[in-house]
Amino acid sequence: MSASPEYRQPRYAPPPGAAEIFLVRHGESEPAIEDRPFPLVNGQGDPALSPEGRIQAEKVCARLADAEIDAIYVTSLRRTAETAERLTRSLGLAPMVEPDMREVSVGEWEGGLLRMKMAAQDPIALRLQQEQRWDVIPGAEPAESFRSRVREALVRIASAHPDQRVAVFTHGGTIGELLAQASGSQPFAFIGANNASISHLVITAQRWVVRGFNDTAHLGTISSAEPQVTRQP
Repeated sequence: MSASPEYRQPRYAPPPGAAEIFLVRHGESEPAIEDRPFPLVNGQGDPALSPEGRIQAEKVCARLADAEIDAIYVTSLRRTAETAERLTRSLGLAPMVEPDMREVSVGEWEGGLLRMKMAAQDPIALRLQQEQRWDVIPGAEPAESFRSRVREALVRIASAHPDQRVAVFTHGGTIGELLAQASGSQPFAFIGANNASISHLVITAQRWVVRGFNDTAHLGTISSAEPQVTRQP
């Protein structure tokens, strides 16, 4: 009598033609200081990495060095390029700039003011969290504009890299928006990715699959005393 066939649980494998996207949040940037606003690039705050952020950048790049990355993308804001620097050097890959993967614009709260308003629990900051939309801030980027901008940018990247793995060094608000779109969640369900964390999407023309969010195993223990806000640009 022949044995009955066995049907084991297979490991996940990306479908043919899919792009694996590793969304890497930049390392911690310089602290905001009252009366010393960050320099602006096209109206958006552009702080450099802090000393802690540079250490985080080294650790996340070391983590990705053996991940068989085929391409590296950064945004037009320097903290992403600074975070990616070690990986670009070790892999010999020139980073490509995708400006539309930049952070959400927070209008009148750019230059570091957002952090101060969040820390002070400004009434608009409370409304922002309750309504889960950035555009309650005066002059901020409209929600639909932000949604379509980052989605179209990620589709461009994925379309250019079928059957490849891509590291995209980007921002907390951008990661939160893309994960919300991929999962169909509430807008801010994935806000709060730690600096130098890795989130993982698998993208085809038909479907986006969330494979991971906020992986910080490479960073070690995160202090419970670390200040937390909804987003630190």
